[in-house]
Amino acid sequence: MKQVVQNYKSGELALLDVPVPRCKPGGVLVRTRYSLISAGTEMMKVGEASMSLLAKARARPDQVAKVLQSASTQGVAATYRKVTSKLDSYTPLGYSLSGVVEEVGEGVGDVAVGDLVACAGNEHALHGELNWVPRHLYARVPAGVDPAHAAFGTVGAIALQGVRRGEPQLGDVALVIGLGLIGQLVVRLLTAAGARVVGVDLDPRRCRLAESAGALVCDDPESGVVDAAVGELTGGHGVDQVYLAAGGSSNDPVELAARLSRDRGRVVDIGKCRLDLPWNAYYEKELDVRFSRSYGPGRYDPSYELEGRDYPIGYVRWTERRNLAHVLDMLHRGDIDVAPLIDRVADFDDAVATYASLVSGELTAVAVLFRYGTPVPPPSGPTRPAVVEPSRARTARPAPPMAADRPVRLAFVGAGNYASSMLLPHLAGRADVELRRVVTTSALSAANAQRKFGFTAMGTELEPLLADPRVDAVAVVTRHSSHAALVARALRAGKAVFVEKPLALSTEELALVLGAVAESGNDRLHVGFNRRFAPLLVRARRQFGRRVGPATVRYLVNAGRMDPRSWYAQESGEGSRFAGEGGHFIDTVSWLLDADPTAVVALATPDRADLQVVLTYPDGSTAAITYATSGSARFPKETLDLLADGRVLHLDDFARATVHGRRRWTGPRLPRGRDKGQRDQLEAFLAAVRSGGPMPVPLDSLAATTAATLAVDSSLAVSGPVAVRPPEAAVPAAVGV
Repeated sequence: MKQVVQNYKSGELALLDVPVPRCKPGGVLVRTRYSLISAGTEMMKVGEASMSLLAKARARPDQVAKVLQSASTQGVAATYRKVTSKLDSYTPLGYSLSGVVEEVGEGVGDVAVGDLVACAGNEHALHGELNWVPRHLYARVPAGVDPAHAAFGTVGAIALQGVRRGEPQLGDVALVIGLGLIGQLVVRLLTAAGARVVGVDLDPRRCRLAESAGALVCDDPESGVVDAAVGELTGGHGVDQVYLAAGGSSNDPVELAARLSRDRGRVVDIGKCRLDLPWNAYYEKELDVRFSRSYGPGRYDPSYELEGRDYPIGYVRWTERRNLAHVLDMLHRGDIDVAPLIDRVADFDDAVATYASLVSGELTAVAVLFRYGTPVPPPSGPTRPAVVEPSRARTARPAPPMAADRPVRLAFVGAGNYASSMLLPHLAGRADVELRRVVTTSALSAANAQRKFGFTAMGTELEPLLADPRVDAVAVVTRHSSHAALVARALRAGKAVFVEKPLALSTEELALVLGAVAESGNDRLHVGFNRRFAPLLVRARRQFGRRVGPATVRYLVNAGRMDPRSWYAQESGEGSRFAGEGGHFIDTVSWLLDADPTAVVALATPDRADLQVVLTYPDGSTAAITYATSGSARFPKETLDLLADGRVLHLDDFARATVHGRRRWTGPRLPRGRDKGQRDQLEAFLAAVRSGGPMPVPLDSLAATTAATLAVDSSLAVSGPVAVRPPEAAVPAAVGV
């Protein structure tokens, strides 16, 4: 299928061939009829992409701060790879469309195949022929509404939420500053609500368009016409609400809002304009400044948008989905008319040329629609939601050692930031590695990975990858909750498997993986515990030498705070933070001590943000891992000390290592940042796949490390020690993802 994309580094716009998205549970697959170009939001994004790197940095200081923080903790080299990979990627455009439901995912019962729906979201309602849309980001279009008009649903919901934030009443006087697409819709909604509307814009055509929709007076702010109208309509008191629907870097809209507002009036920011509030003006009138967050309550909340958890109507009357549905209802009843706003309807095949004409100024428009091809008629007869039944993956023995002159044929499941910055750069362009196939949940992610790293094939479905006899090994680099099931399926398909940590988030998931090994006889598994491969730590361990007596290990992990909106912080679905990352540190200690832990004791602060984890080992060695989020970001992330036999090994954040004994050894300071072993780990895995020899880390050790990581939560629950015992292999009757 085709999708409009833009390269944020170069500014290039393209109509790209990408895989058809998979219809996942909790949503629907929609074939687009019309999608709407937002001349404000989208053109701002297109304009930013054409800037120089310095100008991009000035436009997004928040992102620059994140880059600097990443460089201080991960090193300059790793950060550079991560940033350049993200910049040099195609990003999607679009967020408002109408289309026909082509497939219904499991758990969805409110729409059927063939229904016309309006869809929202800058990750789900894209300028593309097909989109997967979760249940709270679509609404059924009432009969009789033109599909072209239904494509305005999302933008209408943005305007509607802004109006709700202003709380207009019958007879109020409202000022709308900026009469682009959002401003025009705000005018229509206010008029329908019984408010008297005055508008401001520099473009006379937009002013006349707003007046035709019910605004009483609209004009240039410098003409004095608007000031006079406000004075007459309000008896000189000023308007009740001001709606800022303008963009740009000028502070004039904010100053105009203060001048024309009444005492204790409301100022609602809907657009993205400069907000340098003149203190005296806003203080003296005690103005109430409010922000309107996109489509309404639920926006940016993954539990609402992605997991389908609705807000009870008694507590949240108007969610983003209810706003979307209400806009469609207003279109159906004729309360608002969007037809006059449409300046051009372009064929989707002409999307790139249409954007070019908007950027150049050749086309000046309030709203432009893309029209897609004739929709495929729905099947006749009753329809029901499509249910994905779990199917038993075929069991296949692992392949024998390969010919010395044949490359390892590798497939990736997942190609996000970590895979694209830490793994794939070490594999692309090599004669001894063929990147055979990449599978991602996002069609565009797969296309980006193919373009940047040279995969032969791409897709959004796992089954073709597992069935491909030309795939020797599979790298699973997806979200934590999917690891165990994906690993089990790949092992049963006879593939060697590299999976990023963690291997499992529960003893049941670990048993599932061990069951797949037992059933298939395929134990070709490696987990991405890369620190044991870090060159500096390998040299330090060698310099420390053979150990005789028990050792004491102290490992401080200054993990730092996490953005609560990150998927990593979704503990209910993705496990605790330590469950996701703690295996790294347990594995490193176990490798240093050349043994697996026997028991775990854990203590935590009341909020469980900081942990103390004590591990015991068969020879009496102990290790204390402090995993803390409350430290300073300026302090190194990882420091480690190993003490035994009158010697000390000290590691300072993979940048410097020393060994103190009869003589003092100091490792070289790494010139290019911290090398935590990703490259050497991949080399060891590829060598094992190529030769058919043992995997880099024994399976028993992988299972013990995972069990010890999971035992931390168990120890916290019982307030005492927990023995480390990997579960018995579980061989379920069916395995599905």
